[in-house]
Amino acid sequence: MSEQSNTAPEGYLERQMLIAMPGMLDANFAGSVTLLCQHNEAGAIGITINRLSNFTLGEIFSQLQIDCRDDITRNLPVLEGGPVAPDRGFVLHSPTEGYESSMEVGQEIMVTTSRDVLADIAAGSGPDKFVVALGYAGWGGGQLEGEMLANAWLSVSADTDIIFDLPLPSRFDQALGRLGIKIDQLLPDAGHA
Repeated sequence: MSEQSNTAPEGYLERQMLIAMPGMLDANFAGSVTLLCQHNEAGAIGITINRLSNFTLGEIFSQLQIDCRDDITRNLPVLEGGPVAPDRGFVLHSPTEGYESSMEVGQEIMVTTSRDVLADIAAGSGPDKFVVALGYAGWGGGQLEGEMLANAWLSVSADTDIIFDLPLPSRFDQALGRLGIKIDQLLPDAGHA
């Protein structure tokens, strides 16, 4: 991810959450909510925020040789951020300056890919709120726009309560609820007039 300003050109979906429509054929995204971290003419990068991985944060700390003595922190779940680079870690967190590789995703969310944020989390001095994910979702230039036109996704403004505070099973329904929609109101296929 590259550093960039907080103002995306019109038509781009940064700081939005993508909600998979019921007809989503890609098993990596069925029933998912994905926070878009970057979207421009070259493509898009997002982190899925409602899929559990097979790892705990303690296992990640062990692999990176980071000491953490707090059992609550060690037992926190790690998410599947997407199918691309599943061995690469991403930390979505409340704004905290000073990490080696961070990017703002709006005023209330940052994403950091450097080890230093994990070391601070393990020491109890990290960001107030955070989510750790492995992998990311990626789209080439124009690909996400095409998927949006094909009704594969709905989008809603990023919501820190959904990202950081809600239990994983409620994130999909709550994201839809921000649009005033319930899942039973959606059809798997949509037409164009």
